[in-house]
This record gives sequence, structure tokens and C-alpha cells, in this order.
Amino acid sequence: MRLAPLERADLVRCAELEKILFPGEDPWSVQAFQFELENGNFYLGAHVEPAGLVGYAGMSELGSPGHMECEIHTIGVDPGFQGQGIGRAMLVALLDRADTMNAPVFLEVRTDNVPAISLYKKHGFEQIGLRRRYYQPSGADAYTMARPGVTQ
Repeated sequence: MRLAPLERADLVRCAELEKILFPGEDPWSVQAFQFELENGNFYLGAHVEPAGLVGYAGMSELGSPGHMECEIHTIGVDPGFQGQGIGRAMLVALLDRADTMNAPVFLEVRTDNVPAISLYKKHGFEQIGLRRRYYQPSGADAYTMARPGVTQ
């Protein structure tokens, strides 16, 4: 598996995976991913040969030097490749980047997504809030989770 910055050529596949991974929700479009890249957010793709792009992850970096915080926007892995450590590897890459800025990291996760919640807890996240009906159109609730900044 190879992690690399997400490129425009990856965006159609990202949108395809969104539809598979988030049925009953409002999956991100090619344009949504393009907007994220154009606005300088940090996005990675996970590539496995010969399958190609099998996962993506991204976060925003907010603030000014010395006062940064990060927000993970998404992590998605093709169902055929889940359970192989790809999501964990992408999360670690995002956290490593945040750690270079000593930035706390925030995210939202569905309250029923036990595997993701477990992964986040293993990497230092704690639940700090609950957002009712956060995901639309399903109305699913989300936990807000946070991890403090880590100085490297």
C-alpha cells in the first residue's frame, strides 16, 4: 500500500467510494473533493496495486503558526480492503502532520460506527460532545471527538 497526496485524477474514484460507503447519507461529489483540494486542505489517497485508489482521508488545518488546530473531514476505505490497516495508516499520517504543528485534532463520527470509534480511541481521541441528527438525510447522531496537540 502506498499513501500519496490526493490528486485530481483520484476524485472520481473518491466520489464512487463515497456512494458505496455512505448509503442513505449525502455522499461527497467530485466537486466537493475538488473544493477541499483547491482550498489547501491536506488529503491523502491509499493506493494498492493493481486495484488503484482504495482509500482516502483528509483534514483541514486552521489557525496561525503556534495556534493551529486540525479537523479530520473524512476517512474512507473500499469495503473490499477494510480490516487491512489502511484506515489506520491514513489516520496515523493525518495525526503525524497535525503533530508537526502541535495541533489538537477534532472529528465527528457516527455514534453507531463502533470500529471507527475504537480506532480513534486507540489513537488518543476522547468523546467531547454529541451532535444530534448531524448526518443528513438519515438524521444519524455523531460524537465529536478530540485529541490534544502532541509536540514532536
